[in-house]
Amino acid sequence: MTAVAVAPAALRPASGSTLTGTGRLVRFMLRRDRVRLSVWTLSVVAFYAYFAVALDAMGPQALAARALVMQTPAGIVMGGPGYGIEDYTVGVAIANEGITWVVLALGIMSVLHVVRHTRAEEESSRSELVRAAPVGRHAPAVAAIVTLLVVNAVIAVVSALALTGASGGELPLADSFGLTVGSGLAAMVFGAVAVVACQVTEHGRGATGIGLAAYGLALVLRSAGDIQEPHGSLLSWLSPIGWAQQMRAFVDLRWWPTALSVVAILLLLALAAFLASRRDFGGGLVATRGGRAEASPSLRSPLALAWRQQRSAFLWTALGMAVMWYASGTLLPEILEMGASGAADNELFEAVFGGTDPAVFRDGFLGAMMLFAALTCAAYAIVLSGRAKAEEAAGRAEVVLALSVSRSRWFGAHLLVVGLSTVALVAVSVYAMWAGAAQVGMGEPGLGAYTDVFWTYSVALLVYLGLAAVLYAWVPRLASAAWLLLVYSFVVGMFGAVFDLPEGAEAVSPLDWLPAGFGEAPEAANMAGLAGVTVVLLVLAFLGFRRRDLQSN
Repeated sequence: MTAVAVAPAALRPASGSTLTGTGRLVRFMLRRDRVRLSVWTLSVVAFYAYFAVALDAMGPQALAARALVMQTPAGIVMGGPGYGIEDYTVGVAIANEGITWVVLALGIMSVLHVVRHTRAEEESSRSELVRAAPVGRHAPAVAAIVTLLVVNAVIAVVSALALTGASGGELPLADSFGLTVGSGLAAMVFGAVAVVACQVTEHGRGATGIGLAAYGLALVLRSAGDIQEPHGSLLSWLSPIGWAQQMRAFVDLRWWPTALSVVAILLLLALAAFLASRRDFGGGLVATRGGRAEASPSLRSPLALAWRQQRSAFLWTALGMAVMWYASGTLLPEILEMGASGAADNELFEAVFGGTDPAVFRDGFLGAMMLFAALTCAAYAIVLSGRAKAEEAAGRAEVVLALSVSRSRWFGAHLLVVGLSTVALVAVSVYAMWAGAAQVGMGEPGLGAYTDVFWTYSVALLVYLGLAAVLYAWVPRLASAAWLLLVYSFVVGMFGAVFDLPEGAEAVSPLDWLPAGFGEAPEAANMAGLAGVTVVLLVLAFLGFRRRDLQSN
């Protein structure tokens, strides 16, 4: 006799009701991601507030020099179409220089949020359990978009209030809202692209890559269009980033470009719904290419497998950082000239960059640039160190460890790949900036000074990897706490002298043990200490991982 389980009528979605359960999923997603989304919100709001305060502290002369930089090709690529360049106020500077990066941050958040709650859930089979309840076919995707809309709306409102408040009311509230709302809607477009990508590909990594590639394409279109013609050409209007900038906040505010973002979002969601109705649950419209019957010799080790899993992230990150820091290097002469003139009459600049002497200011400013590069590489190390945790949570680590592979060998392979990749990214960042500066004739500091910065920062950044490894090995749920050290390092690295912190407070940051000036010789004791801390953390990580039970969903 064959038993057939029939779900009670009360548990079946009504016929044709593809959105059943959307409200409950919205509440669940907000509760599940309350910490994650709060961190994103606070980070973006803090960026807006800090940017407003920092630009206001520069003074009119430095802002005017900054406007000249934004009219260069590299400045247009990194900034925008240049509305209001003739009268470069704080609000105009925020709109010109901040929108590209805010849309990037919010776009990454949007893509990751959508993939996390749609394709990743199907890939892990958790969606099957959810769909066994009264939940419609399109409910998870719609709930992900609704929660994303709520978060972006909160960020837009709070950020606009922060901009106006941080400027002491000098930035009009309407223009602040125009800037933040336009940026939020542009980011939502990339979230909608991710919804479509989740219907096309079977894997979350593929959907994430498509979503981020869409931002890259949008940036290329906007940059090319703005370089072709002042204030943007027809090509600029093909980019969601361009739509946010064409609102002309703090110059001549107009709201109608937001309609382009809204229409694009609705069309993409309609396309996603159409595609979702024509694919199998758990599958994608594009079938995964069949693999080889046997692995190649280059894949028959945990180290080769770890590299295979991480190589795409590394290569794309390396490419992006090379372009960004090379472009920054080409702008160094103009930026240093601008900053030196601003530092002469600005106590905040003098405290942050070490002095008003041109050579001292140059080294201080280059040190600040390298701090940003180092923190970016540290963020990469923390993110990719979570790859081992993802493999464990998905149950794939158990399969590998069931073979003749020890825990230490598997865990060490992941850490080795992340560590080498992080050091390689430091090299890419440092030497790309040197190449950009050399291209425009800036011969000082020389290659030797950049090399000193490369190896000293490489030693310090491995401490962040060691801390992330220890937290994952002993308390996996607290692995994300490694970000606290990164945030603290940024604050004390940039504003330690301004805040007059207690003695010893700055020493918590690994970067505080590096030379104070750009290219200065490090103290051997400090470097040995940082290396020793890294070794101790890694030893503790291996001990912890060998002692605890594996955790899989």
